[in-house]
Formats: sequence, structure tokens, C-alpha cells
Amino acid sequence: MFDSLSDRLSRTIKNLRGQGRLTEDNIKDTMRDVRMALLEADVALPVVRDFVDRVKQRAIGKEVMTSLSPGQALIKVVDEELVETMGAANEELDLSAQPPAVVLMAGLQGAGKTTTVAKLAKLLKDRHNKKVMVVSCDVYRPAAIKQLETLANQVGAEFFPSEKEQDPVDIARAAIDAAKRQFQDVLLVDTAGRLHIDADMMGEIQKIHSAINPVETLFVVDSMTGQDAANTAKAFNDSLELTGVVLTKTDGDARGGAALSIRHITGKPIKFLGAGEKVDALEPFYPDRLASRILGMGDVLSLVEEAERSVDKVKAEKLATKFKKGKSFDFNDLKDQMEQMMNMGGLGSLMDKLPGMGDLPANVKDKVNDKDVKRLVAIIQSMTPQERAFPDVIKGSRKRRIALGAGVQVQDVNRLMKQQKQMSKMMKKMAKGGMAKMMRGLKGKLPMGGGPGGMGF
Repeated sequence: MFDSLSDRLSRTIKNLRGQGRLTEDNIKDTMRDVRMALLEADVALPVVRDFVDRVKQRAIGKEVMTSLSPGQALIKVVDEELVETMGAANEELDLSAQPPAVVLMAGLQGAGKTTTVAKLAKLLKDRHNKKVMVVSCDVYRPAAIKQLETLANQVGAEFFPSEKEQDPVDIARAAIDAAKRQFQDVLLVDTAGRLHIDADMMGEIQKIHSAINPVETLFVVDSMTGQDAANTAKAFNDSLELTGVVLTKTDGDARGGAALSIRHITGKPIKFLGAGEKVDALEPFYPDRLASRILGMGDVLSLVEEAERSVDKVKAEKLATKFKKGKSFDFNDLKDQMEQMMNMGGLGSLMDKLPGMGDLPANVKDKVNDKDVKRLVAIIQSMTPQERAFPDVIKGSRKRRIALGAGVQVQDVNRLMKQQKQMSKMMKKMAKGGMAKMMRGLKGKLPMGGGPGGMGF
């Protein structure tokens, strides 16, 4: 998400960094580039106009013109205004009501509503320790109820059964009664979508809304529709008081126009971003972190939080103890590290959050591929337990057998063995107190200067 916008803005900002001082002329040129970048990202025109006017007003003011490094001061202004446009801060779900807190999910057909219900159920269970029940009021789409039941079982949420012959309002009321009896904390209500907004659809969802009085009404919308997503959300909000928006399919949206338009056009906050089909692919929306990523400054906070959730602490402690005892880094350790990295969203997700990655050439970015990591894991899985624990026993005939088992070439096995040896050497150095020496060696090679001052400001 935001790849094209990030590339355009990064180039514009790089040109500014070399400027000793800013004038009205070069601010004008810069803002023209920013305007074009936003329009190409399919940001709604009123949002672009307002954003550019606000940045220009602040840029020509004292805070930028009198700064010792005006280029960086302007970048700071762009960053702050991006945050302001997208909603200033993360707005969590308000679940403070008497249980069960009812959350109504609305949206057009194909936006990923049912999948989002399951993702949200998993997030509330895993991160907020909530007991969650889900129910489908979609009596029109074939297999919609069965789909939600399957997903509910997958994420460990309680599923309230319904039939396509039932009235949607009756289903919702019965689900609330069941949730109360079972002492559920949250009830997520999935509703029917349509291919476009129509009177029947709005009438039905208004009836459900009135009957169950939800604490949250979330509009689920496909981010790939760009500024249309914002316009659809506004039309929906005019008929039904929304409390927030969930943007789905952000992994397939390289422009990001919806994220930058929705708050301005609807006045409603984006609360979650969905990326991919996996049931754990839903994240809270943090405008400040996203603005930082758009400007190529990474998102270290999200990376740290992801590591906290995904890294197996028991395995990490075992590995640390192993190094302290001077034992080598074998293929079992390498496989664990690669699998934990994939649990954190893979290489693409990690690179997206690391500062300075926006400066990498496109041909380098294109080579970052999670398929390569999966292939390396497959090679390790083709080894015997003895070969994984004692890599030195792997010679010619064993290499051929491993390559055949993983469906790769012997050269691929050789490359993996070389990587394992290099990592083993590095780990031994770290165990002997060579971490400081290694960091000194890396100084200057880290992205964007490596220090706090290299983050863009």
C-alpha cells in the first residue's frame, strides 16, 4: 500500500534536502509535485486541495522559512499534515457497554465483510482477551452463513446459527439473547451486502440497527476502489450513523487514495486495515505510523509490536542459552528464525516497516520474495534430523538427495549451507562479546545513516 505515493514523495523530499534555504518558488514547485503525487494515488480532489493549502500556508510561515534546515522542516510539516488528514490518532473500538457489546458490520458485496468479522473476532480474542460470538444476518448470498460458521470455527469464536428463511432482525435479536445467556463479551453482527447502495438494503440495515442499538457500526470497504471508497462510505453514513471504517485489501492497493480520503470526506475514523485472506491479517490503523511509512521513514513501533506477538519467546531464550554455551547455529535454528519471520508478515512486510527501505532501487525491492524463504525452509525439511543438527555431515550424495526431495538444484543447497555457516560465525562472535565491534562495523551502512538523525528529520 502507498508504494507509488511513497516513491513520488520520497523523490520530491530528496530534492528538498539539498536546498540550503527555501523560497516561495521552490516551495511552489514542491507542492506541485506533492499535488500530482496525491492525485495519482487517487486521493479525492477536495482532500488534495485542502492538504496542499495547509502545507503551503505552514511552509511559507516562520516555522519553515527560518529553520536551520528548512528542507527537513518542510518534511516535518508534510508528515504532520498527513497524520491530521488521516485522523490524528488511532481510535479503538468502544466496548465499554454492558456485555455483550454489539458491533454491527455493514458494507457492499465483495468488500470482504464476512472475512473481516472473523479477523476482528480473532483480534479481540487474542489481543483483548474477549469472549466473542458471531452471527450472520445475510440471508441472501448463497453459503454466506456457512462461510461465517467455517471462519468462526477457525478463529475459535462462538457461532450463532441462523437460517436463510429467517428475518434478519429476528436473527440479530436472538443472537443478542444467546450472547447474554452465554456471558459473551462481544457480539459481531454480519449483514447482507449489495453490489451498490439501494433503498432496500439501507432500509433493512436501518431496521437491524434500530433493533439491536450497536455500540459500534463499522463500514467495511475495499481500499482498491480508491476515492470511490470514501464516497461510498459517505453515502452510507448519511443513512446510517457510522462509528468507523475498516479498509480491506490494502495489500493489493499500491495507491492508498482511500486511506487519505475517507476521514476528510466522511468525518469518520479508519479503525482497522485488512491485508490478505489470512484470519490474522487485520491491524489497528495508526495515522502517524502510516504517514511515517509513506515518507519512507519506516514504522519501527509496529515492527516491535509484531515481534512481541509473533516471536516464540521460549525458542528465543533457548537459542540465547545455546549461544552462551558456545554451541553452533544449526539448520533447526535457521528454520525457526525463517518461520518466525514469516509469522511477522514475511520479508515484504518487514521491509515496509524498516526506515530507509524506500531508498532501495526498484530492482532490489523486486528481488525480496517470500517464496525464496519458503524454498529454503523446504530444503531444510528435506534433511534428516542428524543433518539439521550437524550440517558438516552433508556432503555430495546427501546434497543430491536433499535437492531432489525439495525440488531444487544442488547449487541452492550449497547456497543455503553457505548462509548457515556465515550466520553461525556471526552468532559465535556475538556470544564472545563481539556485538559492539559488529555494530561499529555496520555504522554508516545502516539505512539513512543508521542513527536517530537519519530518520528523515
